[in-house]
Amino acid sequence: MSETTIDQAAAPSGGDDRTTGTPPVVEFRTSPEKYRHFSIEYDGDVATVKLAVDEQGGIVPGYELKMNSYDLGVDIELYDVVQRLRFEHPEVKAVVMTGGTERMFCAGANIRMLAGSPHSWKVNFCKFTNETRNGIEDATANSGQTWIAALNGTAAGGGYELALACDDIVLVDDNSSTVSLPEVPLLGVLPGTGGLTRVVDKRLVRKDRADLFATKSEGYRGDTAVDWGFIDATFPRGSWDEEIGKRAHAAAARSTRAGAAGEGVELTELKRTIDGDTISYCHVNASIDRAGRRVDITVSAPTEQPPADVEAARAQGVDYYPLALARELDDLILHLRTNELLIGTWVLRAIGDQGLVLAHDEKLADWADHWFVNEVNHYLKRTLKRLDVTSRSLIAVIEPGSAFVGTLLELALAADRQYMLEGVYEDVDPDAAPATIRLTDANDGRYPMGNGLTRIESRFFGRDEDLATARAAKDEDLDSAAADRAGLVTMALDDIDFEEELRIVLEERAALSPDALTGMEANHRFVGPETLETKIFGRLTAWQNWIFIRPNASGPDGALRRYGSGQKGEYDLERV
Repeated sequence: MSETTIDQAAAPSGGDDRTTGTPPVVEFRTSPEKYRHFSIEYDGDVATVKLAVDEQGGIVPGYELKMNSYDLGVDIELYDVVQRLRFEHPEVKAVVMTGGTERMFCAGANIRMLAGSPHSWKVNFCKFTNETRNGIEDATANSGQTWIAALNGTAAGGGYELALACDDIVLVDDNSSTVSLPEVPLLGVLPGTGGLTRVVDKRLVRKDRADLFATKSEGYRGDTAVDWGFIDATFPRGSWDEEIGKRAHAAAARSTRAGAAGEGVELTELKRTIDGDTISYCHVNASIDRAGRRVDITVSAPTEQPPADVEAARAQGVDYYPLALARELDDLILHLRTNELLIGTWVLRAIGDQGLVLAHDEKLADWADHWFVNEVNHYLKRTLKRLDVTSRSLIAVIEPGSAFVGTLLELALAADRQYMLEGVYEDVDPDAAPATIRLTDANDGRYPMGNGLTRIESRFFGRDEDLATARAAKDEDLDSAAADRAGLVTMALDDIDFEEELRIVLEERAALSPDALTGMEANHRFVGPETLETKIFGRLTAWQNWIFIRPNASGPDGALRRYGSGQKGEYDLERV
């Protein structure tokens, strides 16, 4: 499939066979000149993001995006907005998000879109939406870019969930505008799985009030919304602009962000080639085996030493290896999990010069306080988190020539299993150097998972002696036997058994129920403490996934299908 075909398929005028449930091929790459739904205004250290949804701008045909409602295409633009504010505008310290239409901030996810979409589309949409909101929260927490939701009108459902991602929520006081989560009473589904979680875990609303809120379709406005904790303040229209300006500039004054105008790094279009079943970037390649329902993903180490200093790294821009790697992996993960639903197993390899990986890692640590490298580190973190919550089986293969060290070792540690070859392939290259891996400080704090633990802490959760053993092996080149003793690989096999064992493993995985695998992987990947993130994605995997296929919501007489028809949904009244 050519790039031209992809872009055409993803365009609003492209086809979408709703009868067979075949979605379009989705393109996640975009840029401001292509936006149909967002605009950004800059005033020194404050940026204002306006959502004014093009009603005819759905990512697929069949619905209108009325009342500033959104679909996946709107969220793709928002994700791009968040990324560009972080990388291209280091001078921005506060971001005001508001509606661009009269008396309506956002009506949430478009109901016609949800009702007419295949199940997989609905679930992937919810997952990507929450990842983007997590990115907004991450920008506030780690980039010094405080997001403020300036609700110029009603914020319902996903519209209020969008506001919940912001650090500060202000609602206009006009005796009509409200905030609400009406999904349970009107649609028979959950509020995106992130809505209620953020209400009680982030905004600390009492559970009885949260219960009232989630079953009161019209929501709350004004002082009650403030008193109960759903918003932070409310102001009349007469003083609206002044008050929002005050809050934005106060937030900017508190920021620790140290970048300046003109220092930003432009996120130019990501180069990607798709040739049949091969997807190629500069440092990442993927080859799809449709018969085996798997994809082999190979990540290449850098080929050059890191820049001499942090300003030289910034000057390299999108060609700076760690940033290029994050962008390529991010795009590939999104592309595969959205467009290749039958490819259930991802086989991960890393190849190249281990020394160059470690050299770049050292600079990522040395320059971590610089705004640009800080953004790169957090982008790598978010990309690895996206891999963690992807409902695909992940298998790491460690062979001679592997570069699973430091940051690249995180890919192997994110996998569900790791298979390492003992020695070399005697029949292929008997003179090759046996594979080694190396655990470093990059694996022990730089890239926490959604549960707040590092991947080695998750791997050895509750097994303190084993964790200590692994940490004692840091900064050592571990061959298969040493890696096995340190507990860092699932199996170490010689070349007589390796390829056959791997073949059997991949065939067995392809034969198992994808539903059971999704549930299994979502459970064992996130041990230990619950966090906002693990609750959101765990509930998405379990509850929303289940609700979306139940007749009470998605059946022909379900609430989601009947919404707007004047008929209430018919429910199977058994509690299960």
